[in-house]
Amino acid sequence: MSDRLMGRSAYEVLGVSAQASDAELKRAYRRMMRRSHPDLGGDPEVFAAVQLAWAQVSSPQLRAAHDRRRRSSPAAGPEPEQRVWAAGTAGRSSASRSAPARARSHGHPGGWSRQQYLTLVREWVGRGVDLTDPYEPALVRRAPREIRHLLADAVAEEATAKALADLGSAFTVWHDVATSRSTRAAGAAGHSKIDHIALGPTGLFAIQSEDWGAPVRLGTRDLHSEGLAERERPMKDLAGRLRAARSWGLHFTALVVVLPDEHLEADTAVVGRSRRLRRMVVRSSAIAALLRTGVPGVPGLEADVLFDWRTRLHRSIHFV
Repeated sequence: MSDRLMGRSAYEVLGVSAQASDAELKRAYRRMMRRSHPDLGGDPEVFAAVQLAWAQVSSPQLRAAHDRRRRSSPAAGPEPEQRVWAAGTAGRSSASRSAPARARSHGHPGGWSRQQYLTLVREWVGRGVDLTDPYEPALVRRAPREIRHLLADAVAEEATAKALADLGSAFTVWHDVATSRSTRAAGAAGHSKIDHIALGPTGLFAIQSEDWGAPVRLGTRDLHSEGLAERERPMKDLAGRLRAARSWGLHFTALVVVLPDEHLEADTAVVGRSRRLRRMVVRSSAIAALLRTGVPGVPGLEADVLFDWRTRLHRSIHFV
C-alpha cells in the first residue's frame, strides 16, 4: 500500500495537515476510527485506509520515514501490502463487497419454543405412535392451545430474527436470552426468557415475538386479545422478565412486542404512559424500521457507550 492511500496521503486520510502535532494526529485517528468503523455502519474500506494511514505515522520514527518518502517520491509505486484486521477488506470479491452487511447474531431464534413443541406434541400423541410429520397441519389444528402456541411462537421468533438480521453491522442481536442463570432449565425458561435483545446506535431493546391467533387491542396499560388467556398481561410479563436482568446494569430504551401484521391496526403503537421505559407494540414488517430510526424523542447511544454495552452484554447474556 503506497503512502498515497486511496489516492491521498496519510494526513489527508486522517483529515489533518502535515504540520499537525502528534496529539492532534492521534485525536484525528481516533475520530476517524469511530466514524468509519463497520460495527457503527461505517465503510470497511475507509476503515482499512484509516488503519493503514495510522500505521505509517503512529510514532515519531514512522512519521519521519513517511515524510521522507513523501518528499522524495510522491508518486512512488506500491509498497508491500500490510495486513489489516478489518472485516471484509482483504480477499473479497466485488460481488461480496456489494452484499449488504448483516447484524451480528447470537443464539438460536425460536429454538426453545420449537424444541418444546416437538417434545409436547409427541407426548400428546402418545408413546408408541409413529409421528412421521409433527408439523402436519391437521395434527397442529387438533393439538391443545398451549402446544399450538409454542409452534406459533417459534415461527414468529424466526420471522423477527430474519428482519433483525437485515439491520446492518451497526447492530448486535441475541436470541432466546435467559434472564438469569437459574432460569436456564427447560421447565422455567419459557416463562422467563426474552426472545430477542437488540443493541444498536438507536438504543437497547427487549423484544418479544408473539402470535396469539387473533387481533390485538391496546389497553391503557397492556394488550388485549381473544387469543390471550383471561389473566395474561404480555407487557407486564415482559417488564417482569426484564427486571430479572437488572444485574446487567444497562438502561433499556424500549420493551417491544412484535405481532403478525394482520393482528395490529397500525405499524407501531405506544402502550401506556411510562416515562422511564417506553412500551411499544409493532407489526412484524415494521420492526426493522423502528430499530433503524429509533423511538421518537429518545436519544441514541454514543459510539463509546455502544462499544461498552456490547462488551458487557456479551459477558452477561446466557441462552436458554
